[in-house]
Amino acid sequence: MSWTAKDIPSQQGRRVVITGATGGLGYETALALAAAGARVLLTGRNPAKGTDALTRIRAAVPDATISYDDLDLADLGAVEAFTNRLADSWDAIDLLINNAGVMTPPTRHETRDGFELQFGTNYLGHFALTARLLPLLRKGDRSRVVNLSSGAHRLLAAIHFDDLQWRNSYKPWRAYAQSKLAMILFAFELQRKSDALGWGLMSNAAHPGYAITDLQTSGPRLGRGGKPGIAERFSALLAPFMSQSAAAGALPTLFAATAPDAKPAGYYGPQNMFELKGPVGEARIGNEAQDTAVAARLWRVSEELTGVSWPAATDLASVA
Repeated sequence: MSWTAKDIPSQQGRRVVITGATGGLGYETALALAAAGARVLLTGRNPAKGTDALTRIRAAVPDATISYDDLDLADLGAVEAFTNRLADSWDAIDLLINNAGVMTPPTRHETRDGFELQFGTNYLGHFALTARLLPLLRKGDRSRVVNLSSGAHRLLAAIHFDDLQWRNSYKPWRAYAQSKLAMILFAFELQRKSDALGWGLMSNAAHPGYAITDLQTSGPRLGRGGKPGIAERFSALLAPFMSQSAAAGALPTLFAATAPDAKPAGYYGPQNMFELKGPVGEARIGNEAQDTAVAARLWRVSEELTGVSWPAATDLASVA
């Protein structure tokens, strides 16, 4: 389909939270939604980058309703503090876009809570964030949650329940693929839970293809400088032929977040060159991502690891 940012329906009055929105895909997503009239909260780990992002969006969209707040998804305490601040200032959320991520650091790092960095940041942080924001999402208007996954979820990907934190043998790409498989499993299981328990959410997922962002450069080195690794050099060689801009890479997310044709438990991405670039359409879903038993087990394990809980059927009357 030839769907572009011009096809975004009016977002006037919709309240939007985007993680990792100070650059790359998150910034382009925030820019497009602000231009469509949404009230957008950008989140990130760097206040200076947050201020810069706000300045650039306001220059492009003078009447934008936007703000910034700190959110470090690699710290569950910071996630809780952020959600408490938001609950004090917002009465509802209509759209949550779980976009932030880190990609293939060559050596193993841990989050503040002791999780492998990619699994902890890309997935567990978003799992905890979404759980803590559920009361606000349930008060929203036709609320949607969009999880950012990757084509990597189909390649060498599995949920390694025997070593989720990669303590025994860390492999950067496999760990990244696990985190992105977890994100799509989470999106689909969240839709099943919402349908069964009446949470009133549309949950879906998207991937950007090979979009040029900081993730390919600063991501592997965690923004610390140094020489590019093999993955970065390989990406640089492929980029002129197989990549697309961050703005183009954001389109699948924007479609999942706003299009009337987007479906519950849908998955969207570019359609050309093995889903690396091109127009938006339905993306291929790996077999593991369709395993409901794996999704249910991952949900239970994630609750234990993060210490968050989701309302059961008996709780729903008090969360209206």
